[in-house]
Amino acid sequence: MIARILGKLREKTDSGVVLDVNGLSYEVLMPSIILSRIEESSNPDGVLELVTYHYLSCDPSKNIPVLIGFLNEIEKDFFQQFITVSGIGPRAALKALNQPISLIAQAIDEGNTKFLQSLPGIGQQKAKLIVAKLQGKVGKFGLIQDERKAGSVKETGHQDIEDEALSVLLQLQYKKPEAVSMIKKALERAPDVGTTQELLNEVYRQRKVK
Repeated sequence: MIARILGKLREKTDSGVVLDVNGLSYEVLMPSIILSRIEESSNPDGVLELVTYHYLSCDPSKNIPVLIGFLNEIEKDFFQQFITVSGIGPRAALKALNQPISLIAQAIDEGNTKFLQSLPGIGQQKAKLIVAKLQGKVGKFGLIQDERKAGSVKETGHQDIEDEALSVLLQLQYKKPEAVSMIKKALERAPDVGTTQELLNEVYRQRKVK
């Protein structure tokens, strides 16, 4: 299983990138909204590191290994959540994610099926399934600073939950003082949260009402 890939950007296509890794060229497919930010994420010498989702695409005549790339673990985490919805496989999710993940997560949280139906390949029924499956589970992804603006879900002590939430927010490019303040305010509003995910959902709700 290929979890990450580091190589020189040789080509950018409509569907992804080609990376040169020690003389071998790897095609990595990417959601269009992430692909649009690829230049700003590569080093001055063109070296790029991607987190990858690796799977085997099977049809009656052949099996093809496929790499799907992301700029960080949080984006990959959202992708993996998205494909848990019945009828949405990796290829469908790759096509559908043409809007910032933060906006898609917000639409899911708010039950905005109209917005979800605007995504390629997502009709009315699939939009309803997405909301039914993921609503209340994707709050942390609404905090991704991919347009305007992961911790585990296990029972722990509050300090462990705060530390995990802080780690996620730092991955999402929030400054540490801001992240600490967001967590403190969220705990003041919801002191009984029991998991990292619940705390991040509360942080997300707190930012929505600003």
